[in-house]
Amino acid sequence: MQGNSMHRSEGTTESPDRFRILCLHGYHGNANLLSRQLAHLASAIPGAEFMPVNAPSLAEQDFGWWHSPSRGWARTRAWVTELFTSQPRFDGVFGFSQGGAMTGLLCGMRAQPDNPVDFDFAIMVGGFKNDAPEHAELYRTTFALPSLHIIGEADRVIPPHESLALAAQFENPIVLKHQGGHIIPPDRPIVAGLRQFIGSMPRLPAVSGSGPDDSIGGVPVADSPTARRSP
Repeated sequence: MQGNSMHRSEGTTESPDRFRILCLHGYHGNANLLSRQLAHLASAIPGAEFMPVNAPSLAEQDFGWWHSPSRGWARTRAWVTELFTSQPRFDGVFGFSQGGAMTGLLCGMRAQPDNPVDFDFAIMVGGFKNDAPEHAELYRTTFALPSLHIIGEADRVIPPHESLALAAQFENPIVLKHQGGHIIPPDRPIVAGLRQFIGSMPRLPAVSGSGPDDSIGGVPVADSPTARRSP
């Protein structure tokens, strides 16, 4: 399968018994960039294996999970189906920007009968609902799994109302807001909220410890206001 290499976040060691979180990057991102963006979260939850992957487009000298409105989606959907079939089970999915939108679509796939996509919770940072007709079927039902939505009140790439619309697709979503823009924030309340959310899962990881250094800054994404949905 092309593009399915896993990148472990710094400070983690792979084990089949670890609490595994599949991590999906933004439109112009990749697994290495997302691993750096996630470093402060991974250090706060040492019992979890944050596992960024490259979109299959990168193996074909392309980028993104799809282009507007849904060009490349068939490739991505086939790839993710094979990923969930061939890999050990993921406990949850984390997505940033277009990766957050992709996480929402995976929740829609999860709700379909006989679909191999299965996980217990979803975390979306700066996510949105994609309005392509090809994706409409995946939003027909409310998603019945725990979800955490991290939203920047100063986000000019994905306006907060778009991330809130994605949150409304879930039953009982948890929404955490920060004052920053389109980043994975290092703010102590956000990290604490994430730790509490993950720690509430039935197969919870070790979340004890003092957490990350407050001085660590969020790493900006390469997405632009037009890039998230346009080629």
